[in-house]
Formats: sequence, structure tokens, C-alpha cells
Amino acid sequence: MNERAYTIHADWDPEAEVWVATSDDVPGLATEAETIESLTAKLRIMVPELLEANHVLPAGSISFELTTHRQESIRLAS
Repeated sequence: MNERAYTIHADWDPEAEVWVATSDDVPGLATEAETIESLTAKLRIMVPELLEANHVLPAGSISFELTTHRQESIRLAS
């Protein structure tokens, strides 16, 4: 069985204090959550729904690869 892996990117938004997920592979995907765990749970529901809504849901099963990016600045004592 050839299972397609969809690539999803999540970036930390420090102002909103949420992870924001988007994907070039999943049309219309844009969602956010406070933790990676809750974001992953949302994606498990949203990815198949969006693929079905866009008439690109494959038969069988799908998987996704979630890559994250978070940059922090730390103020050092003088």
C-alpha cells in the first residue's frame, strides 16, 4: 500500500502564544493551538476533512509529517 505523507509546518507565534499550522499539501489548512499536542489532535481531524472537501482524499490511509519551528530570545544580565 502506498501511503502518502502530507507535509505540515507549524510555527510558534510569540505574540498570540500559539502554534500556527499551514501546508502546501493540504488545500485550505490554517489552524492554531496552544500546544503541539492539541495541534496534532486538531490535524488528525482537519487533514482528512480538508482533503475530502477538496476531492483529493486518497483511498486507504494517509499520514502527515509535522515540522515545527520556534525561535526564542533570551535577555542576558549585564
